[in-house]
Amino acid sequence: MIVEAMIFKPVVALLIWTMIMWVWMYATRIPAMSKSDEIGDASTLVGSTGASLREKLPDSVNWKADNYNHLHEAPTLFYAVAIILALLGHGDGMNALLAWIYAGLRIIHSLVQVTANRVLVRFVLFALSSVVLMVLIFHAAIVVFDIHI
Repeated sequence: MIVEAMIFKPVVALLIWTMIMWVWMYATRIPAMSKSDEIGDASTLVGSTGASLREKLPDSVNWKADNYNHLHEAPTLFYAVAIILALLGHGDGMNALLAWIYAGLRIIHSLVQVTANRVLVRFVLFALSSVVLMVLIFHAAIVVFDIHI
């Protein structure tokens, strides 16, 4: 069974964005590690974690890693609800539009976090994207539980 739904387009767009952030993270992290006097020869690191590197790298480098991690948190709910809506035949129209809005807000959130990293702006973008996600979940609940409003 092949399910066609417009909601898959913003899902794939956000997946692509997540991989762009992965590339951006390593494109800044690896050069920063090689320049760091505290790290020394990166090939000799044993048992280090991203958290242990945090103190040794510039904030602007860490922001990319932070954002990459954030793209694996709330967006996982987005992926799940998008699949549910698509499978149930509700992945078009308003739900597809809301999915594009969610993906756009998350991409803008990423750009803010990895550049200026203004906390208030990030919070507003995160809160708005969360409201959109809640609406998508509400729409899925209406369909799954056959609620008539």
